[in-house]
Amino acid sequence: MSKNKKRTDKHAQLSFFDLIKKISSADVEKTKKEGSLNISRNIRLSLSQGIKQCSLSRRQIAGEMSHVVDTDITVTVIDSWTAESKEKNRIPAEYVPAFCVVTGFFEPLKIISEAAGMFTLPGQEALRSEIQKYREQEKSVRAEVKKRERLLAEIERRK
Repeated sequence: MSKNKKRTDKHAQLSFFDLIKKISSADVEKTKKEGSLNISRNIRLSLSQGIKQCSLSRRQIAGEMSHVVDTDITVTVIDSWTAESKEKNRIPAEYVPAFCVVTGFFEPLKIISEAAGMFTLPGQEALRSEIQKYREQEKSVRAEVKKRERLLAEIERRK
């Protein structure tokens, strides 16, 4: 297909952001089913995994978390968040970012975000994503300017 010919098929390639919107809207529909947002087991398992991969001890994790949230968090509390037998003891949502920052393990936050139909990206990736979004917007604006320039030229030619 030459560069001058426009794609007319109904399966034209979606932009990255259009694709994300499409996936997100489909995911939101799936999450409306009964029990589909019960992510407590996944959170509990990811907390355990984060603790295992962290070079800090549970006591150090508790201490660092206590410091950054300015609330006393003990090893016993962390153990209750990860114990299958203590299903009712869940990590409060406001402590999840502290856990992620202290352990360097962001899976719990990712689980929560994806359950809500969102994506999480590290700072640099988020910036790259924004840059791409602006480039696509810029391309769209240039196309609109060209359309109006052609329309203006057509109107002036008819005079």
